Amino acid sequence: MMISVERNFLEIRDVKNLKVNSTKKIKLLINKINPDFQLNKFFYKQVGKKHRWLDRLSWSDEKWINYISNKNLETYLITEKKDLAGFFELLYNPELKETEISYFGLLEEYIGKGIGGYALSEAIKRCFEKDIKRVWLHTCTLDHPNALKNYIARGMTVFKKENVNILDS
Repeated sequence: MMISVERNFLEIRDVKNLKVNSTKKIKLLINKINPDFQLNKFFYKQVGKKHRWLDRLSWSDEKWINYISNKNLETYLITEKKDLAGFFELLYNPELKETEISYFGLLEEYIGKGIGGYALSEAIKRCFEKDIKRVWLHTCTLDHPNALKNYIARGMTVFKKENVNILDS
C-alpha cells in the first residue's frame, strides 16, 4: 500500500532573521565532535526509527566512514549532563555558499522538554559562522508533528513543497 507524504523544504537567508529560542529548561551542551561513524549511525537509527529514515539503514560501515569523512560535514551532539540527547549534521556547500541541516533530531525521551527549539537555534547560528548565504533543510509529514512548526518558529520559510508516495511497509 502506498502512502502520500508531504515534503517541505525550508530556508533562512540571514542570521538576523533567526528567532532564537534561548530557553533551556535543562542544562544542555552542544558540541561539535570528531568524525565517529558509530555515533552518526546510532543517532540515525534511534531518532529515525519512528520517522521512517530508511535510506542509510543498508549502509556498510565503510560507506558510513566515507560519509562522515567528508570535510564539509560537521556533526554536533546535544547532551544533558553527560547523557546523549540528540544530534544534528551540517553539510556545508562552499560553491553554493549554503549549509544544509541534513539531519536533526532528539532521542525519544528528550522530546517535549524544550530542547528542540534551543538546539535548532544553535544549529542555525553555527551554520552562519561560515561565509554562507542560506541555511536549508527539508522535513516531511513522517517527521515529528512539531518539526515543521519548530523550523518556522525559528524564522525559516518554506520555499518548496512536494508530495511523494512511498510504500507503507
